[in-house]
Amino acid sequence: MGRRRAADRIIEPVDTGLAELVPDRDRSGSWTLLLDGAPQSHVDLTDPTHLEFEYVRRLAAAIDLVAPAGAPLRVLHLGGGALTLPRYVAATRPGSTQRVVEVDGALVDLVRRALPWRADPRLKVRVGDARAVLASSREASYDVVVADVFAGARTPARLTSVEYAAEAARVLHPAGWYLANIADGPPLRHARGQVATVRAVLPRACLVADAAVLRGRRYGNLVLLAGRQDPPVAALTRRAAGDWFPGRVLVEAELDRFTGGATVVHDADAVDSTPPPPGIFSVER
Repeated sequence: MGRRRAADRIIEPVDTGLAELVPDRDRSGSWTLLLDGAPQSHVDLTDPTHLEFEYVRRLAAAIDLVAPAGAPLRVLHLGGGALTLPRYVAATRPGSTQRVVEVDGALVDLVRRALPWRADPRLKVRVGDARAVLASSREASYDVVVADVFAGARTPARLTSVEYAAEAARVLHPAGWYLANIADGPPLRHARGQVATVRAVLPRACLVADAAVLRGRRYGNLVLLAGRQDPPVAALTRRAAGDWFPGRVLVEAELDRFTGGATVVHDADAVDSTPPPPGIFSVER
């Protein structure tokens, strides 16, 4: 089965499922990428600084705040999707060296053809396994590692363990930062375990999310920022509070209470992240 169009949509099988590119009716030049019906990315081809998804804005806010404005960074993106965040970094931090790792080669080809990114020799996309690429990367070679990896709507088990987190920490510069998009719902067992696991190797951390998600009232995205120095909590709190959908920032004692004694996840007992509730995703087609 090859590419087909339904109205203005582009539908095409890729290595990990069925990809759909759905045009944004409210914003010309913008598209949403779905994989097996689950939203993966939203990208604005004319303005890469426009970020539609709440959790992507939280990731971008963290990247904005961990270094002086406009300063180039070395960024490793684990998970590519439609390259929303790499495009944002290229636009806001010119000269940044970015490496994007995406396991789905057919998806990379589709995005390259249908939603091409601006030519930049410093932005390289590699088809491969995120953990394998980490293992082959040099120590202290990145300022930021962003983990946003989903197989369908779940993060694979091999990217949830302390052994994986230690590899991510190894490739970070001593002053570098690890960013992760964590998707979970009540009772937040996966999210609590992920915070405990990452803090075992990168102890200075904060967590940003909608208050209802943090309280375990609904399924949603939580963004973890972790490193070896204090995160920019005050500035991040202001950014989260001023978002279209305001969020809260947990740090120190509040973050300890959130984890609630959760145990560190190891390879031997790692499992895929919590699946979303049925029918949670709704994208206008």
